[in-house]
Amino acid sequence: MITLDILRQVPLFSRLDDKELTDIAAVSADVNFPAGQWVLREGERSSFYILIEGGIEVTKENRGEDVVIKTYVPGTFFGEVPLMLGGSSVAGFRTTTDARVLKMDEADFHNLLTRRDDLTDCIMEEMIRRVSLLQQLSVQTPVDRIILVGYSSDVNCYDLRQFLSGNHQNFRWLDPADPTCQPYIPEQASEGPYPIVVLSNGEAIKCPDNRSLAKHLGLKTEPADSTYDVVIIGGGPAGLAAAVYGASEGLRTLMIERSFPGGQAGTSSRIENYLGFPTGISGNELGAKALRQATRFGSEILVSRSVKGLCPKGRLHEVVLEDGETITTRVVILATGVSWRSLFIPGAKSLIGCGIFYGAARTEAMGVAGKDVYLIGGGNSAGQAAMFFADYASKVTLLIRASNIEQGMSQYLIDQLKTRKNIAVEVNSSVSSVCGDITLEAITVKNSQTGESVEHKTDSLFVFIGADAETHWLPETIARDDRGYILTGLDATLSGQCGAERRPFLLETSVAGIFAAGDVRHGSIKRVASGVGEGSMAIAFVHQYLAECATLAEPPPSVSG
Repeated sequence: MITLDILRQVPLFSRLDDKELTDIAAVSADVNFPAGQWVLREGERSSFYILIEGGIEVTKENRGEDVVIKTYVPGTFFGEVPLMLGGSSVAGFRTTTDARVLKMDEADFHNLLTRRDDLTDCIMEEMIRRVSLLQQLSVQTPVDRIILVGYSSDVNCYDLRQFLSGNHQNFRWLDPADPTCQPYIPEQASEGPYPIVVLSNGEAIKCPDNRSLAKHLGLKTEPADSTYDVVIIGGGPAGLAAAVYGASEGLRTLMIERSFPGGQAGTSSRIENYLGFPTGISGNELGAKALRQATRFGSEILVSRSVKGLCPKGRLHEVVLEDGETITTRVVILATGVSWRSLFIPGAKSLIGCGIFYGAARTEAMGVAGKDVYLIGGGNSAGQAAMFFADYASKVTLLIRASNIEQGMSQYLIDQLKTRKNIAVEVNSSVSSVCGDITLEAITVKNSQTGESVEHKTDSLFVFIGADAETHWLPETIARDDRGYILTGLDATLSGQCGAERRPFLLETSVAGIFAAGDVRHGSIKRVASGVGEGSMAIAFVHQYLAECATLAEPPPSVSG
């Protein structure tokens, strides 16, 4: 416990009397940490700390590495910066030896500041000095930035923008056809063919595909082993949740994502009704946080790799990648999500990425600055995108096939849309035709009630018209409904494809040991929180399945070593 003798040795409290020290001791926790343990991670909610014994190093994340910027000795306090500024910790604090730390909660810390002016002055002076140091580090630390040079009319350039943004790469896009971009195009990208990616080290990569670019960026594209306990196919909210829970509960876990972690939710400009984020969070940021969490627990995450088949291998399963490479696993979790439904209008397919976009990545914001933008869809994704683009576009028009917006959108979003003067909502409306040879030039909007058709000049049309499950690559033994969604639990049993020997678990498919979670599952609730819940639930059922296997005469061999 924290005693008066301990507190008397703390320089911060040197002028306090015994009564004041007794009050502090009453609200202070005495916490012991072994060497090498985090007292506080960068980005976490802070408390107020004083180092009593041992040593602590202060770290700042840079390029994915924790860089030591300072060390603390006994008597040093820390944690005051985020508490005073009302944010999360701007640095990490890790023990270098066994350490003993005084910990005080936020409310008690603020009460401490009211006790004496000299105490408050001391804390404020140190906080200002530390903030100044962090500012200096921020200015002096070089920022790696990728340059992407490519035409706005090139669908391959659009795909690369999506890939870089989704994988949380800091990049700048320059269009060689735009005179304002010319001065900033690096010499090694002055001539095509485009697109060209110029890495921070100056290396220029011409017309890369996602996998080759991922390798150059140092992203993981190859599995470390050939056998795993759990292989998760798909990196949306359900897949990421399964990766977090699988690895944290001791399963050797591999997640395979064909493009970038976050899935369709990752393209959402802002999610405001997700639990725990009262001011909202972008889909990209949510995916980034989940990715860091999964890798911290030991999950392997592959990007730019796709799965083309599943094959039984006794009581194990063989996952076949796009190049024929195989991975053996005890359990498979299908979390492939859904894809935006295509716009079946003549000429629309050739304009994808050249004025017609599916979803709304934040990378497209500057591309719509000062323009008239049209969005198709009446769900939350469309509403969130409308609010986001309204900050940049001259006008945003939301086209809804239904007779009222309330049929598909949450009320909080409807209320927000009404507050923006440059957002218009047109009900009973759909796009009947598009115009443009190289890029989108105009759309024709038809009103289903009046029959009237009106042409609108625009080069920006974003589509949010529902989604389809892409499960055609799965073996026929995995039961699906007539729309391709995967049947699990009772639905799988009723399909008649499970056999009579056992009933599948709630999220288990008609094939033992293959589970489904998230939007790809028949009957799932198409919400981010639901996907996260199903991903974590799937791991619980995986444990039950493996325990069931262990009771049989020939349990599947463990591959977790």
